[in-house]
Parts: sequence; structure tokens; C-alpha cells
Amino acid sequence: MGNQMAVLPPRPKGPPMTALRAFEAAARLGGFARAADELCVTPGAVAQQIKTLEDWCGAALFERRAQGVVLSRVGARVLPELSAAFDAMGGAVGALREAAAPGRLHVAALPAIAQLWLSPRLPAIRAALPDVEISVTAMEQPPNMAREPFDLTVFYGAGDGTRIEKDEIFPVCAPQVAAQLRDVGDLAGVACLSDAVWDRDWETWLAAAGTCAGVKGPVYSLYALAVEEAVHGAGVLMGHGALVARHLESGALVAPFETRAVLPRWLELGKKGGKASPPLQALLRLLAGESGL
Repeated sequence: MGNQMAVLPPRPKGPPMTALRAFEAAARLGGFARAADELCVTPGAVAQQIKTLEDWCGAALFERRAQGVVLSRVGARVLPELSAAFDAMGGAVGALREAAAPGRLHVAALPAIAQLWLSPRLPAIRAALPDVEISVTAMEQPPNMAREPFDLTVFYGAGDGTRIEKDEIFPVCAPQVAAQLRDVGDLAGVACLSDAVWDRDWETWLAAAGTCAGVKGPVYSLYALAVEEAVHGAGVLMGHGALVARHLESGALVAPFETRAVLPRWLELGKKGGKASPPLQALLRLLAGESGL
């Protein structure tokens, strides 16, 4: 009788990684919509992935209620281990990326910061760090540093990272527009430019200036575009100190009033936990102003 190959029984299939990731994000963030934002998919796609996982394990991971979803007992039990596992995997991927390309750094920044604060500094940074390749991704929300392939973030925050400067706001405009403004009341006669996200800026500054007068004017979804419009004389923009500093230094913009409102946040640099690589340490020093960039 000849040799016979043993018949291997089929192995049970594990759950899809995408389903595990969708569940972990929804459970950690407290909802399908927030998970969808983080994963760059639709809430419906998150719901479908979670249903796939529930079908696989035979248990409900969320309780569906009129006001939304809440974790079930089973979901709450497995969340800490899943979160730790994804964090560990993110760390391993980061270590692999650093080992494979130690001179390559990935930076995530708020679009306005990327365009108006970071971009003008990049030529000097490249000259100071010729062996370091720096990529910049503009995004509206800070990434999850434990999971996503970024080495550094530049956003406005509570000051938990490396603080660059407080966020101060004040009106700025082209010199020819400033010539029309004698006091705050004159703002009623000019266009007051607003950013779609920072839509409370004018209200905040007017309160600091001691007036409840209203202002009106166009709204922009890109702050950098609003800055350019202000430079070209389109009206008065609520400037964020760090973002309009170079325009003020060049004289393209001026601040017609002395009042400044200090917001409860900082322009700050963020990085992963642990010791930074030598290229990242060098970049941090440059951006923190130690070289006078």
C-alpha cells in the first residue's frame, strides 16, 4: 500500500481585519460616524463591517438604541485587548518603516499651518538636513499617532506637545484697507473675511475689544485663500498670529487695532511616545525655533 498524504482538516477562518478595525474604532470613539471619519469610509461601511464581525462571533458587540449605539458587555470586554493589539501593530509598522528608511520623515499638519507656517520653513530645513526626506500631509484632524504612519504633527492643541506659541487672533488687512479704519466701529463699512471652521473668531475678538457690534463678509473654506484675499485688499481678516506673521513682517498685511484675543490653545508639535530618531530630533529642534528659522 503506497504512502498516503494525510488529509488536513480545513482551518476555521478568523474574522476579517477590516471588521476588527471598524469595531475597535467605533468602540473606542463611541460611534459609527466618528469611526468612519477616522477610517475614511462611510458610517454605513462601518456598520456593515461590524455586522460581519457579529455574525462571525455570534454575539452582539453593540446595543442599538434610539439615540445611537453603546457597547455590549461582550464588546466592552474585548475592546482593551483589541486596542492594545492595534497599537502594538502600529508601533511595529513604524519600527519597520524607520529601519527601512531612517532618513524619511512624514509630517501631518492642519492645512492652514502646512501652507502658511510650515511651507515657508521647508527650504531652510532641507538645507539644514540634506539627507532627510520630509513628506507633508495636510489634514483637518490630528492623526492617531499610535496607528498611522506619521512621525510628527503640527496642529493647534491644548499644549500637550512641544509648544511653539499661543494662538492669538486680531484683525489684519492690506495697508490701503487699514487707511479706512479709525476705530472698531469702522469695520461695519468694510468686508470682514471669515474662515468656515474658525467661525467664532470675529465674535471672540469683538468681545475682547469690548463691543458687541456685528460684522459681515465672505466665508472661506481655506484659511490660506482668505489670507491671500486680505493681501489683495478684499477686506479685513481675523489673523492668527503664527499664520500671518510673515505677511506682517513683509508689510503685505498690517494690524489696524491693538487689541488681541488669546485663545486657549497652542500651535504645537506632536510625536509618538518613546525616544525620537536622530533625524526627527533634528527636525523638532529646527521647528521649535532653536535655529531661528
